[in-house]
Amino acid sequence: MGWITVILIGAVLLLGLAIWSIKRHKDPHLALKTDDSLDGLIASISGMSLGMAIRGNSAEIFENGAYFDGLLEDILAAKQTVHFETYLWKEGRIGQRMADAFSKQARAGVKVRLVLDAVGCKKMGAQARRQMEDAGCKIAIYHPRTLKNIGVVVERDHRKLAILDGRTAWVGGHCIVDAWLGNAEDRDHVRDLSVRLRGPVVHAVQSVFSENWVEVTGRLFVGADAFPTLEPAGEVEAHIASMKPEGSAPAVKILHHTVICCARQRLWIQNPYFIPELDAVEALAEAVKRGVDVRVMVPSADASDMPIVQHAAHRNFQQLLDSGVRIFEYQRCLLHQKVMTVDGVWCSIGSSNFDDRSFETNDEITVGFHDRKLARRLEEIFEADRALCIELDAAQWKKRGLVHRAKDSALYLFKEVL
Repeated sequence: MGWITVILIGAVLLLGLAIWSIKRHKDPHLALKTDDSLDGLIASISGMSLGMAIRGNSAEIFENGAYFDGLLEDILAAKQTVHFETYLWKEGRIGQRMADAFSKQARAGVKVRLVLDAVGCKKMGAQARRQMEDAGCKIAIYHPRTLKNIGVVVERDHRKLAILDGRTAWVGGHCIVDAWLGNAEDRDHVRDLSVRLRGPVVHAVQSVFSENWVEVTGRLFVGADAFPTLEPAGEVEAHIASMKPEGSAPAVKILHHTVICCARQRLWIQNPYFIPELDAVEALAEAVKRGVDVRVMVPSADASDMPIVQHAAHRNFQQLLDSGVRIFEYQRCLLHQKVMTVDGVWCSIGSSNFDDRSFETNDEITVGFHDRKLARRLEEIFEADRALCIELDAAQWKKRGLVHRAKDSALYLFKEVL
């Protein structure tokens, strides 16, 4: 073996060690034991997830296609700034409506800034992008697949948010795709929800938008057109998890794990791509042992747009079912909302899937709410959606075929890249 070969092997081993070390620091084993109820831990939960609880907000839930009616109304009513960030935009009717609204506002002198993920928005259509740029919209493309981005090309901007005049913000799961129109009536449509925010928490959402805008463009924005003085707009206490500090556990992951450990009565989750790692599986099982009613709702593999992800998720279903977690598979269409409710006092809405890619790689945003009325509304939505589900049975699940089991285990190996 020549010395050049030895050097190359050593370099490969060193690179592998560096990658392992980076991942190890970003993925510590999370653990929490507390006897306190979540209702009294809001400051702790928000602080541990690198945010702070902000009082005096309003929060309105918009389901399915109604989201676009409300969002477009707010975009067209903006007088100074329109900021928008999304992962997925495909050419179609709603894409054209959005492009028309952004273009109209830019021509009217409104500062329109868009952050669009290079991978998710590659099918938005050249005509729509050209129309917006010609009208004066400023577009930042996040992490295009170029040589200078080779170190971050797997990191995608999965957030879906909008901020209008710095006074109104939208956060949720909706994508700019025609399947999100309508009312989730069949397999050609999507079940989803987002939330419209007003009050001081809007500044926090604006800060999240600024992160990727500044990363891509280097252009800062200041002043009252983006950060106006905000008066209380309601009674909702809210906090945001979005940060992904270099070399440490991401805030969104910390938030999800913390509330699981704090649940005392019920913990209900709706998420389209639910692949919890072992720490989360054990935390959910421990919650059941504490007497918590733990329920998880996901789309069925047949209804999902990513059936291979659902099969990867199936690998841990047996352990969850055996521990007492109730799992429901939504049958009508892709269930895409990313929602949690805990003990009837806290809930969250955001862009994050319940998997390693969202928790450790993608840029995400989750808004937590300390508000009984909002938590109850999301529980009502869960109950309504449950009527369109099949509940899995632990004994029956154990009898699924060898081919199904093999597929689940094989795809689970690739859970971080699916």
